[in-house]
Formats: sequence, C-alpha cells, structure tokens
Amino acid sequence: MDVTIKVRRYDPEAENPESYWQEFTVAAEDKSTVLDALIKIREDMDGTLSLRCSCRSSICGSCAVRVNGQARLACKTQVSEVSGPDNAIVVEPAGNMGTIKDLVVDFGTFWDKIVAIEPYLQPQGPEPEGEYLASNESMLHLSAVTACIMCGCCVSDCTVLEVDPTFLGPAALAKAYRFTADPRDGDAGGVSKERLEKLGQVTGMWDCTRCAECVEVCPKGIAPMERIMALREQAMAAGFNNCNGARHAEVFVDLVAHSGRLDELRLPVKTVGITNIPALMGFLPVGIRAFTHGKMPPIIHKKIEGAHNVQKLVEKLEKPEKV
Repeated sequence: MDVTIKVRRYDPEAENPESYWQEFTVAAEDKSTVLDALIKIREDMDGTLSLRCSCRSSICGSCAVRVNGQARLACKTQVSEVSGPDNAIVVEPAGNMGTIKDLVVDFGTFWDKIVAIEPYLQPQGPEPEGEYLASNESMLHLSAVTACIMCGCCVSDCTVLEVDPTFLGPAALAKAYRFTADPRDGDAGGVSKERLEKLGQVTGMWDCTRCAECVEVCPKGIAPMERIMALREQAMAAGFNNCNGARHAEVFVDLVAHSGRLDELRLPVKTVGITNIPALMGFLPVGIRAFTHGKMPPIIHKKIEGAHNVQKLVEKLEKPEKV
C-alpha cells in the first residue's frame, strides 16, 4: 500500500533555519516499519533526510522519534499500526531535546542527567572477602529496570520537562532506582541515604506529576513513573519527610481519609504551612487561572457518604494485617 509520511524537517545550515513539513509517498508492505519507510525515503527519494538507526531490533534505542505525536521506536512501529484510515503518518524528532537536524536530536542533557545520579554501585561498610552478593529475588526485581535501552522515549514525552528542563526526568530517576533498590549499594542490605537526599532535592523525584506518559511510551516496559514512586517511598522510609513533596503525599492521604475525597483548597496550605506566606503567594497565579477557567474547587468541602469506610481502608493500607 502507498503511505504518506509527513516528516518535520530542520536544516541548521539553511539561510533561515526553521522547521518545516515535507511529505513523501512510500510503497509499504504489510509488515513494513516506520523505520523501513524512513530509510526508503533517505535512500531513494531524499538523501538529505537525517535520522538515527542501528540495530533495527528494538535493542539500541537510537531510532526513537515521535510518531503521530507520541514517542516510539521507529523500528518497532509497523506502518499498518499507525497509518490510520487516510494512510498518513506524522513523524517528528523526539521531544524535550534540541533538534540537531531533521529527526536527529541532541542527547547531551539526557546523558548529563544520567551522570548526575551517579550511575554506579557505591557499597559502604567493610569490604567482603569475596564478592558483593545480591539475592536472586532482588536481581529478578531489578531486571525490569536494567532492561532500559536509554532510547529517550520517556524523556521525549515527559510533561514536566516541557515546562522545566532542569527536572532530572524519568530516565535518570528510573536509573537511580536501579541502584537504590540494589542491596549491594549503600550500607549492607540498606539504601544509601546520600543518594536519596540528593534525589529529593529540587528538580528531583518529587517534581514528577504522575501523568504516566513515560509508562505509556516506554518500549521496554520499564514503567519509570512507578520507579519514581518507589524512590519516594524509600526516601520517606529513610526519614526524608521534611520537604514539600513528602508533606504533599502525607497531607493528600490525610485529607482523603478525613472526608473521602480530596480537599484541593486545603492541600497546598497544609503542604507548605499556613505561616509560609511566600510559598502560598506562589500558588496565587495557579488559583487565578483555575478560577478564570471555571476549575476552582468548591470552597465548602463536605464529606462523602460513607467517609468512615475510606478511613478504615486507609488505616488498613497503612497498617496491613500480618498473615
């Protein structure tokens, strides 16, 4: 079948470098991938088209692009899967990273953030006579995280990075969890508090908004958001509760337990504290926008019917029964 590939192009060496769209009509077979189509364009139609690819087997991660607005590995995405009724596909460079040329993006900040989380084991305490051992159970748990191929799909579609480029991002934080969950890192059988303290700083684990976009687009099922949530649990268990992120989580649960649903007006106040006037004033622009768009939560917050059942559920989750 003939498929129209609409590619976002960018040439930094042009007289007036600006991105633009260019369409190509490609004859694709039933099992052709988007990468097959892009290579055919480059080889047979326009040799100036720039893209990255290597293994063509979903191993190297170099062919990550946005297809129809969502990050994907071009080699893993079949044309028939995304072409739609009009036999058209939109291909753009991965998001949240600067474009070098056409579909090639700059991974410089991506790798800087990986380096920032110190991606290597840091055992503490006396050195064993033999190897640093880890149980089979713990390594099976970590196998899901170590399957990451660093393709950048999660970073591309992270909604926090769109507004705050300094956020560590899902790839780096998931990589950090690979070490905090390794029993060989930190104290014997424990978690390195130094790691968690650094990861809990501004632009770290608490800045994730739990939109789940990284989970949706990850081609290897790493589920970065779930790893970030696990990091938060580790941090709170280690005693790092005196920050807005930790207090937000605790207040969220308390408010839901009290009335059966979230009191959105009290949540920011109880999180930062009633006496923290500068922080509270920082929420004012958000409140004004919510009001002008008709999304202001009710001023009078009422309990739902059966709120006591929610309270019992929260208590059970916080203090599970021993089996």
